[in-house]
This record gives sequence, C-alpha cells and structure tokens, in this order.
Amino acid sequence: MRFTFLTHSLVSDWNHGNAHFLRGVMRALNGMGHETRAMEPADGWSRSNLIAERGEAAVEEFQRDFPDLRTDTYAGADELEEVLDGSDVVVVHEWTDPATVAAVGRVRARGGRFRLLFHDTHHRVVSAAGEIGALDLSAYDAVLAFGESLRERYLAAGWGAQVFTWHEAADDSLFHPMPEVEKTGDLIWVGNWGDDERTTELSEFLIDPVADLRLTATIHGVRYPGAAKAALARAGIRYAGSIANARVPEAFARHRVTVHVPRRPYVEALPGIPTIRVFEALACGIPLVCAPWDDAEGLFRPGSDYLTARDGAQMKRCLTDILSDPALARELADSGLARIRAGHTCRHRAQELLSIVESLGQPVREAAE
Repeated sequence: MRFTFLTHSLVSDWNHGNAHFLRGVMRALNGMGHETRAMEPADGWSRSNLIAERGEAAVEEFQRDFPDLRTDTYAGADELEEVLDGSDVVVVHEWTDPATVAAVGRVRARGGRFRLLFHDTHHRVVSAAGEIGALDLSAYDAVLAFGESLRERYLAAGWGAQVFTWHEAADDSLFHPMPEVEKTGDLIWVGNWGDDERTTELSEFLIDPVADLRLTATIHGVRYPGAAKAALARAGIRYAGSIANARVPEAFARHRVTVHVPRRPYVEALPGIPTIRVFEALACGIPLVCAPWDDAEGLFRPGSDYLTARDGAQMKRCLTDILSDPALARELADSGLARIRAGHTCRHRAQELLSIVESLGQPVREAAE
C-alpha cells in the first residue's frame, strides 16, 4: 500500500519528538514492502528553528542519516490533492494546520479513495482542548491516539468515528546498545525545557541530584532560558545544546545512566503515556530512573525495566545504586531492552497500523482495483 504522512516535519526533530517515531514507522513499512511518503509545510516552526540554529547542513545531515525516507514540502493544502489521490492511506498529524486538516477531510468526503487517519501524539487535548475540539474530523475514518487515556478523551468528547490506541516506540534499527563505545560520563538527559511544564520536577529529579552527588552529567535539548542554563552551570552540568536524534544512541552509550522526567500533563491528566525517550533509552540498553508516572497500561515492568523515584531523595539513592552496582545496572539494561524487543519497536507499530487499516476495511482504491 501507499502511505502518505502529513507531518509537522520529518526532516526536523527540533522540539518535535513525533519525527523520531514517524521516521521509524516509515522505515518499517518500507521494509515490509509498502511505499511511504511524508509531506511537511515548508515554513513549519520546527524546521525553521532547526535551520536557524544549525543551518541547511542540518537538512543535509537528515538526508545522509535517512536516505531511504522520502519527504516533500508544501505551501498550501491545494498542493496536496495529487498526492492524496495517489495514496491508499493518509495519516494527518495533530500539529497540521487546522485549515489543512479540514481540506484533506473534504477531499476524502468528495470521494477520495484512501483511508484517512488523524494522529494525536501530544497533550493539547487537555492543555488546549479548544484547539483540538475545533478541528473538523468529520470525514476521517479514525483517530490514532498515542495512549489509552488520550483515546478515552477523544471518545468522551465525540471527536472521531473510531479511536485506536497507537503507542509510540523505538526505531531499533537506530536505537540499540553500542557496547564498543567508551563510557565518558555518569548521567545524560536528552530533553527540552519547554513551557514551564516540568521546571520544578527537573530541579528535584535531575539538577539537584546531579549536584548533590557530584556526577559528571550532560544535557541536550532546546528552549532552555537563561535561568535554566545558569542553574545547570551551578550544578556542574554541561549543557550541550541540541542534538540530532540519530546521534542520541551514541550519546546514551557514552554514559552510565539516564532519567525520565515526564511533563506534568502526562502525570496529572493523561496517565500511562511515556515520552518516546523512554522507549529509545531502554532500546539502547542504558539504565533508566523515572520520576513518578503511572504506567497505567502496563507497557513496562517498573522495578525491572527501570527504577522509579518518588522524590528527589530517592532519585539520589537510585542513581547511587546504579552507578555503584554494575550487576544492578546490567540487570536493568537487559530487562528494559528485552521489553522493547518483545513489543515496542517501530516494526511492531507498523504491523499494528496495518491491522488498524485492515479493520477499517480495504482502502477504497484497493477495493476498486
């Protein structure tokens, strides 16, 4: 089948974690013999910020890292009709401009011969419910929600004819252990500062423990205000700026432990949804310690795949235990990696997507042919 993904960006992962997952799913579908193509707005904020920060070389780096992925830009919805007409399945990401979301729906409603899916991988259903509720999804065949609690929100609001839970996952062709890489630091954290959604938590579960334990630590990410950078410097943490996601596996390999500090909406309103960094860290075989979050769907095995710290004091104890006990570190790494390989790779998600499409009935084009 021919899949078209309308994404905010495939080229840029600058403050845009969905690009990680979409790249992996497209590669998995390609490997299964399907055709994939991404369409992204030429002036999307992630791509624009990436180029402003790192220049056109960042786009060239993406092309070198992912030569098997096809992506094109568009300036307006009117440029998409030919692409849609040649597709069997179209997946529209929730960061897509609302006018484009509606326009694609109109093409489907006028007899477009493709299955049309809306893909939500964010917390705007609770943090900006008015924006999501205003989207015209009337012609969409189904919604893909990246967690069960998000799916339930869509069902309760009546925002979709059918709603499926479709979790994110790790591209294990990229994210895998690198035992040959020498360890050069204790702790690494890859994440963006954001909009004050976890400022207090980052201090309690990351910055303060690193400072108190005097760990060698590195942080990668974007949107760090001056006050945040100053706090990192006081804690002795090296702030290394943005990093292309394809470089993250090696960065994990150079360190002995990492942490997960979820954004507040995923703790308070949308329990059970981890960020993609949890999948990616476990896939790389690096021991992981999490700030409190409720694995409501049983995706992982807390205590075996990762440790959970209920407060800053326990975070320090967990980090100390891992860094001082190689056997414990190895057990956690092996368990988390096994869990990913058993059910949380992009190949698993590609197969799930195919099953969802099949449950909706054949794309109209295939049925006609």
